[in-house]
Formats: sequence, structure tokens, C-alpha cells
Amino acid sequence: MLVVAVGCTGTGTGMSTGSGTGTGTRDRTAGADGVGDPYFPRMGNGGYDVTHYALTLDYDPGPRRLTGTATLTARAGQDLTAFNLDLLGLTVGSVTVDGDRARTSRDGQELTVRPGKALRKGADFRTTVRYAGRPRTITDPDGSEEGWLPTADGALALGEPTGSMAWFPGNHHPSDKASYDISVTVPDGLTAVSNGEPRGQRTENGRTTFGWHSSEPLASYTATVAVGRYKVATSQIAADRFTESDGIKGGDERRRLLVYTAVDPVEAGASRKALARIPEIVGWGERTFGPYPFSSTGAIVDREGDAGYALETQTRPVYAGAPSTVLVVHELAHQWYGDSVTPKTWRDMWLNEGFATYAEWLWDEEHGGRTAQSVFAALYRGDYYDEPGANEAVWAFPPADPPGAAHVSDAPVYQRGAMVLHKIRRTVGDPAFREILRGWPTTYRHRNANTADFTSYVERTAAPEHRRALREIWTTWLHGTGKPSRP
Repeated sequence: MLVVAVGCTGTGTGMSTGSGTGTGTRDRTAGADGVGDPYFPRMGNGGYDVTHYALTLDYDPGPRRLTGTATLTARAGQDLTAFNLDLLGLTVGSVTVDGDRARTSRDGQELTVRPGKALRKGADFRTTVRYAGRPRTITDPDGSEEGWLPTADGALALGEPTGSMAWFPGNHHPSDKASYDISVTVPDGLTAVSNGEPRGQRTENGRTTFGWHSSEPLASYTATVAVGRYKVATSQIAADRFTESDGIKGGDERRRLLVYTAVDPVEAGASRKALARIPEIVGWGERTFGPYPFSSTGAIVDREGDAGYALETQTRPVYAGAPSTVLVVHELAHQWYGDSVTPKTWRDMWLNEGFATYAEWLWDEEHGGRTAQSVFAALYRGDYYDEPGANEAVWAFPPADPPGAAHVSDAPVYQRGAMVLHKIRRTVGDPAFREILRGWPTTYRHRNANTADFTSYVERTAAPEHRRALREIWTTWLHGTGKPSRP
């Protein structure tokens, strides 16, 4: 994610299989109604792990009405007499579990499902929810808007950190990743774009259905649907393929990677130059971060003002207005850091934004711009930003310990997070640092990780003589309050 004001897992390895100890647990065999995230405790649900979402959506932009059927394939992590789904607003018509009607109740964002037969631990089960209504736009604690955002010619669905529950029911926490099939029906003349690869389209009775498939695990906050009149372009580029024998180096096997861009015609001219560099940026990312972790890439560009930020929606980042090249670098870097390696909790956001911000610094350094050291020095001196108070804001709190939900996207998470990475680079040297940049997203590819996982990984990877200095970085730069006494 890149907020305009800043300027700037294997499936199911996280917290979603809790044993009913979260907030509002009803009994020992009911899944918890939250995974206990430190900033969004009611997001996500305990007792099960979703492995696949099949979403069938029909949207009419006139009345802004969404009709949907969501089928979730999941595995019980405990014996379950009831479990919860996150769904805010929208009217639920029916819910079935393995084809049998289930009883339901609702409390805010919590949809409680009570299947007719108890689910045994380890059992695979399928839940189908039919729902409809006018999906909501959600205002986050930091004042930004997400969820379902109406646009001049359609809509834009964005999910970080809680917005996905506005348009489909699910286990909406980054610790539970799944594959997706999304089908969207819209009036003729409009296009519906989502994550992954297109699975064809068909037109009937004045409406067109677009299919999309994401085979790699995807956290629901990185899911998107964009409906509008877009100029669509597709191409293919060569990319490295992960192999069991050599996942870090890559390059010994090649594959064809789909590049799919959908651009509002109003933004087409201004977007052309930056979007044309997507193949170059992906190639640079592979040399810097390792093989690209997904089977497609691209962009969705809506009009300026349709959202207040860009977002790293998986395989197809969303931009509100024509992006700059450095913004494309930022959002594509997130495909490695944030989308493939996904935080275990929202406290770990700096692992997304610190890496994506440092990717900007590296790109500039290698393409005739400022060096990463000069950016680091300017931030430390306090003369990087021209805006009053912006330089001081970098030191408002430690990047790994935001003071609350309203601050998970503040400047320390981005800029000071990137400064932590630069301190690591200066400590271990460029060759070792490059191995960390590549090894981290390879080791945790399609998994979830937290700050402790990262610091342990760096210490294991670094030479023994550097570990004491690294631990000082964790104490002073990553978790310490205020501006460190030395750069």
C-alpha cells in the first residue's frame, strides 16, 4: 500500500485455526469470533482454515446492488458446533454447510453459522452463503476509505485492512490465505477485473460475465474487483520459475508471465509511460528479490480520487490516477513482500511497507537517482521532506510497534522501516544483504511471517560476528522509541 499523504503461506499456516479462545467464544466447540489480532481483534475467525473461495457476483452500478454467492472450502482445526464468518452489511438469504441448511445469527460483522451436524477436527467442509444488498464503504481508523468504493462508471473493491468483509463473507485476516475463483457479471460495455488470470467471458441478455482464477494463496485484503470502462492490454514476458533445487538463484528455468493492465480511458495517456516499464521492473525485481512469486502481473488504474491511495492487490496493483514509475516499483515489490510473504498480524506491517519503500531507494540508486545512503542520511538529519512536521513524524513510534490501528500505515512503518533495512545492509555488507533480500521471500514464499521470524532469519543468515550489532538494531531502530542517538 502507498498512502498518498505519506508520499511516498502455504495456505492456512497462521492464526485461523485457534481453538475458540478469542473474543466472544460461546462454548468449547465453537470457533472464536476473532483471531485476537492486536489491532483488529475481531477480524478473522477461529476453528477452521479456508483453502478456497468461489465467488459468483452480479453487480448493477445504477442502484449499486451486489448479488453474491460465496462457497468456501475449509478444513476444521477443531471440533466445531458453530463457526463465524466476517461479513459487514448485506442481507444473507441462506447458508448451507455440505449441502444442508445451517442456522445463522448476526452481530455486527460476525455471521455465526451453526451446521446441522457437528464438524469433526480435520474434516473438510463446504459452506455456501447467498447474499445481496448495497455494499458499504468502510472508513478505517486512519480515516482512509476501503471496502466497496463506487466510481463514476462502476466500483472498486479494496480490502486493506478490513474492507473485504464489505463484499464477501470469509475469514478476513491475513493469517488465513486461500486460492480464489471469482466470477463477476456486469452490464454490457463494462469490464470486471480481478486477481490472477482471466478465465474467459460470456455475454447473455445484455450482461457480461468475467471469470478470474488465482491458484496461489491470497490473503483476502489483497483481493480486488474493479468494474468500469477500461482499456485492457495483455502481453507476456519471460520470468524465472521457482524450482525445488534452486529456489533462491532462479533463472535456470523460464516461464511465460501474463501482464494484464486495465486502465480508465481518462488516465490512459498519463499512465502509458510507467505501465510500459512493468516488464522491466519485474525483471529488476527478480534479479533483486528472486523469482516472481505469481503467474501474472499488471495493473488496474482508476481515476484520481476513486481511492485515496495505491494498493498492492495481488498480481494486479490498483492505482488511483496515473502512477509514477517509482510507485509501480513500490507496489510490485509488494508482490514479494506482503503478498507472497504475508504478515501474521497487522502489527507486522513494516515487513510489507519497509521493504517496498526500500525497493524504491534501491531502484533510484540503480537508475541514476539518489543512493539509499543519501536518503537514509536525509531522513536522519530531518531535511528529507519539505512539509512541516513530516520529518519529525518518522520518529513518532518504532516501526514494529505502532501505537494502534490508526497508525499501521504511518510514516515510521514506511520510512523508518526502510531505515532498519539500510542499517542491516551497512552491518552485514552488500553481498550478504542481497542474499537476505532474496532469501527471505524465498524461505517464506506463500506463507505468513512476523517480526520475530524476520529477525531470527537475518541472524541465522548473517555471519556470527555481525549478530551482536544486529541485535542492537532490533533494540534501537526496530523497537526503540524516539530518534536513535547515532545514524
